[in-house]
Amino acid sequence: MRTKKALLNSTTALLLELVTVICGFILPRLILSTFGSKYNGITSSITQFLGYIALLKSGIGGVTRASLYKPLQENDVEGVSAIVKATEKFMRQIALIFSGFLVVFAALYPFFKSKEFPWLFSFTLVLILGIGTFSQYFFGITYQMLLQADQRQYISSLIQIVTTIANTIIAAILIKAGGSIHVVKLGSAVVFALNPIIINIYVRHRYKINRKVKANTSAIAQRWDSFAHQLANFVHGNTDVAILTVFSTFTYSEISVYSVYAMVVTGVRKLVNTLASGMEAAFGNMIAKKEDKLLLKNLELLEFVILYVGGFCFACAIVLIVPFVLVYTSDVTDVDYARPLFGTLLCVAELLWCVRIPYQSVVLAAGKFKETRNGAIAEPIINIVISVALVFKLGLVGVAIGTVVAMAFRTVQYAIYMSKNIVPRSMWVFVRKIAVSTVCLTISCLLANLVSRECGNYLDWVILACMRAAIVLAVHMIFILIFERKNFVLFWKKIGGVFQRKIGKKEKQ
Repeated sequence: MRTKKALLNSTTALLLELVTVICGFILPRLILSTFGSKYNGITSSITQFLGYIALLKSGIGGVTRASLYKPLQENDVEGVSAIVKATEKFMRQIALIFSGFLVVFAALYPFFKSKEFPWLFSFTLVLILGIGTFSQYFFGITYQMLLQADQRQYISSLIQIVTTIANTIIAAILIKAGGSIHVVKLGSAVVFALNPIIINIYVRHRYKINRKVKANTSAIAQRWDSFAHQLANFVHGNTDVAILTVFSTFTYSEISVYSVYAMVVTGVRKLVNTLASGMEAAFGNMIAKKEDKLLLKNLELLEFVILYVGGFCFACAIVLIVPFVLVYTSDVTDVDYARPLFGTLLCVAELLWCVRIPYQSVVLAAGKFKETRNGAIAEPIINIVISVALVFKLGLVGVAIGTVVAMAFRTVQYAIYMSKNIVPRSMWVFVRKIAVSTVCLTISCLLANLVSRECGNYLDWVILACMRAAIVLAVHMIFILIFERKNFVLFWKKIGGVFQRKIGKKEKQ
């Protein structure tokens, strides 16, 4: 059942990310071609800053999930209800604080780049984008955590797929109809507000939540320790744009360059992340049942999937990102989008984020927030210090280097803690796996880059992508057969086992 749910969660999450990536390419492209790089830059900048404000809700999600694993496994309705009620109470308080911060931020933000847009223009745009962020983060987040902990994340994924497609269609219609950037983003905010409403309706029908039970605030006592972990994630996704915005030497056009590359790389990272969708909940279930051998076996399988399937995806991204961006922005001439070194560094940073997923999933599933808090605090500090030190001399490359170093530090920290305290094993296992996969990635990128083709349109790029991806795949398969044959066979056995059970059930029916 756990394997079936994990596969269902991963499949729907993968579909969601595919939809998100496709829609994520369409809308910025329409904004770039209709409004220009400055407008794309300001919307990206505001969205990144709003991510910092949304830190107010951070910490509660991971703690809530970790607290719910045991009562869900034991079918303890009262226990689940008490945790849900405590989380809802906390989120209502945070929502009020967020509202005040949003107004203050909207009033101050225009002064960062006061010469590029009028104050009222920036002020109202911040409020509109803030409404969308508010609705996505604060309404229904409690029930989203409940679904994830119960390995039913596929429900929220399906809902998000529908609203993401609807948002793209509505936004495209508004742009083509001549709507302003404010009107377009307001339409998006309204559509995304439907997400939590639908989730609330589903949960109220699916779960017997006792509204009269006393809130179990002790279950979420580690929320501030978890906050440090969420802070690190937010800094990872927002530091670069924030630094480029604060330091006035960088225009919104330069931020637009960053956002276009980040859009591509983040899309790849999210696709890879779906491979582990639901695994934290599965690990939590194994830990609750004290299934140590099964935990180790599934950890090693997830490591294999992330390092080689994820490695394949990011190797392709490294050798294809610049040609894609140049085709994507072919008719945008207000800034140079050819940044190969920056693109490579951004890919490496996001790959490192993915490499940590197996270790992070086990640590968070075990509820070890306080024990790993210091590493989480150190990560954003490293990122900010290095990025600020290098940004003036190296620009986009400087902030990307800061992100790479911070990602590497945190990934190693997670691996060390997990190996010493949760899944006992030698750190040389981690070192060997990383070394082999790094060599595989490097060789595949070097060989793939030997294939060249002039890309004047998307068809040319697709042909180039097929040729380079074939080389990357061949190299990865050679390394898999030499170093990871056992996990490769196990991976396909698990996939085949799920489908065989489905076929067997149909035959019985």
